[in-house]
Amino acid sequence: MTTKLFGEPVQRREDPRLLTGQGRYVDDLGSDALAAAFVRSPHAHARIVDIDVSAALDVEGLIAIYTWEDLPEQVGAPLPLLIPHPALTHGRTAYPLARDTVRHVGEPVVMVVARDRYAAEDACDLIRVDYEVLKPVVGVEEAATGVHLVHPDVPGNVGAHLVQEVPSADGLSAAQAIEAAPHKLSFRLDIERSASMPLEGRGVYARWDADDRSLRVYSSTQTSTSVRMAIAAKLGLPLPSVEVVAPDVGGGFGVKIMHPWPEEVLVPWAAMTLGREVKWTEDRREHFISSAHERGQVQHVTVGFDDEGRVLGLDVRILHDHGAYTPYGIIVPIITSTQLLGPYKIGAYRVEFSSIYTNTVQVTPYRGAGRPQGVFCMERTMDRIAAHLGLDRTAVREVNFIQPDEFPYDQGLIFQDGRPLIYDSGNYPESLRMLKELIGWDSFAEYRAAAEAEGRRVGIGIGCYVEGTGVGPYEGGHVQVTSDGRVHVSTGLTSQGQGHQTVFAQIAATELGVPLDRVSVVTGDTRRFGYAVGTFASRAAVMSGNAIALACRKVREKALRIAADALEADPADLTIEDGVVRVVGSPNASIPLATVAVLANPLRYAFDEEAQRATQFSTSASLDKPPVAEGDEPGLEGRDYYSPIRSTFASGMHAAIVETDPETAEIRILRYAVVHDCGKLINPMIVEGQVHGGVAQGVGGALYERMVYDEHGQLLNASFMDFLMPYATEVPRVETAHLETPSPLNPLGIKGAGEAGVIPVAAVIASAIEDAEGIPITRMPVSPSELWHLRRTHASA
Repeated sequence: MTTKLFGEPVQRREDPRLLTGQGRYVDDLGSDALAAAFVRSPHAHARIVDIDVSAALDVEGLIAIYTWEDLPEQVGAPLPLLIPHPALTHGRTAYPLARDTVRHVGEPVVMVVARDRYAAEDACDLIRVDYEVLKPVVGVEEAATGVHLVHPDVPGNVGAHLVQEVPSADGLSAAQAIEAAPHKLSFRLDIERSASMPLEGRGVYARWDADDRSLRVYSSTQTSTSVRMAIAAKLGLPLPSVEVVAPDVGGGFGVKIMHPWPEEVLVPWAAMTLGREVKWTEDRREHFISSAHERGQVQHVTVGFDDEGRVLGLDVRILHDHGAYTPYGIIVPIITSTQLLGPYKIGAYRVEFSSIYTNTVQVTPYRGAGRPQGVFCMERTMDRIAAHLGLDRTAVREVNFIQPDEFPYDQGLIFQDGRPLIYDSGNYPESLRMLKELIGWDSFAEYRAAAEAEGRRVGIGIGCYVEGTGVGPYEGGHVQVTSDGRVHVSTGLTSQGQGHQTVFAQIAATELGVPLDRVSVVTGDTRRFGYAVGTFASRAAVMSGNAIALACRKVREKALRIAADALEADPADLTIEDGVVRVVGSPNASIPLATVAVLANPLRYAFDEEAQRATQFSTSASLDKPPVAEGDEPGLEGRDYYSPIRSTFASGMHAAIVETDPETAEIRILRYAVVHDCGKLINPMIVEGQVHGGVAQGVGGALYERMVYDEHGQLLNASFMDFLMPYATEVPRVETAHLETPSPLNPLGIKGAGEAGVIPVAAVIASAIEDAEGIPITRMPVSPSELWHLRRTHASA
């Protein structure tokens, strides 16, 4: 088997098409479709008293107006709670259209369908909804008091409460270990809300064929197969009658893993009801106020440690703001509470979280999905310990590291996939050594002195993390070699910028020994592959990559068997190189893989010259055997699935040097370094791109991005005029080094990489600012104005 493509920095095959404007997104489709628009609640909490649509009925081009009362029972029922959990005792989900109460600004109340979007929006403007405004519950701490309720049947606004505890090796609880420790610290940490903000918002386009009662839906989604199942269930259709296609998707980052969105039910239902194509495309304000947010948490930490900084006991209590509904369950705080431990051995650990309802937009995963909050907690804790003891921050981390010979390492917790939190492989001391060398950690004192001599204020920061990747339950792959020698690969999960068409082609080309340009890849199309889970949680390469490799190995085995008959050779003596099956040691004994594909399909009719090789009077097949062997199938193709026993655990360490302006408190990142370990690299160039993009999002979360609600539950910065994101000028050059510790859990030895870049950035920047300023940084993001106020508060104290 040739290995020249696996591990090579192959340029992304997707880029020429996308960069030249040849992308095909949902809004590029359905130019003749009817357009949907929505009347959304202007209030955070209110009862719907009356809906008057009469003024909208004369709008030219109006087709239909729907409220909750117009929906069939199953369509109008609450949306599903996707991931139930025993600790989620009071899970609540929204109706596709608000039934009688709205619980956040932006909740859909009325759907309008018209000839075009202009007419639909005009009709929306004329619909009058009378509300009885209720007291909104804003802010997780206000909500936790339980004085006012988001849902009247949820006591204290607590949707979920979970405690996990792991005793020390000598049986002490976290509280006992902390009490007995030589040193103890307690403090509070805050992370504010942010949101995904993909280039393309959500979009749905539906076509109903009344003759054969089939439905095709195009959705800008991260999980086309799951959307398909949800639509079939909601609309009462047989699953085979529903097709869902994710065309090009302009970014997902987690917000598009939520499903079904109300629009993914309502737009297909309207298409069926009206017998017309219907399309809806989200505008940017809709994305701000009606999609999903993440990150908002308050964390209370108590830690006990010895004179070397070794953690003996850790207790963390978390308040998680999950917004008005919990359609995606409590995955985010579960990940925070478990991934918080990072690369460290903690003597005894107790974590408790309460997931709280507020009258704000619901929370679903955003790239990193709870890990940035957990890493901020743990890494700020490590820095606090180092400051208390007067030790180097890297020394405190090193004394707590899990060692390379201790893998697999069981942290004693249950991860987000319901399976044990067992790290499969890693080398954390080596990662730290590489990072210190890359950033110049040991020589930073000289750099600081030189900067101070110039009147400049600089600091260095560090952050370490472990990321659970490749969560199950499964993904599949189908591989077919056609009679022209081309290899066609399909898998059910979707793509939204990860480079799947490149890396999956690299895997197939490597496994089958064919040129890369002979491989095509299709993702996210239920017509090509019907069973899948989705693209999220840094799982695509691990899950579909291994499934495709396994499918390729089936194809390879069959190809060698057929070629061996044709060449009168032993399959063990054959190899495939550049699309040709050859007998090892006999250069002239060979057969093209294309010909093998022809021979794999016994034919009665010859459609072209090449097909003549497989017809009944041309082959030398044994007359004592059927043309298609028992248990075999025609054609040269294979399908397989990969289902892991548990997650793989990638890891990494970041460091940054920042400068803080003594006058303006402006924060500038001077250098940023990353050491990343995602097991065996399929394509280091794409991994670096993923890391760099993640760092950019992390910089946004550390310094700029926040969702600002007032006491009335109004989002005050619901536009790009007010919601700040980093430009290219604010994103530093990222210096990257790779460490490869292969995972023993899957055939390719790989781990995920998609979220790695974003996870520790807030912790790293906080560490660096604190180092520059000498002021504790306990909440993120931090802006220049906040740093300026921190300086004044610190000086007065």
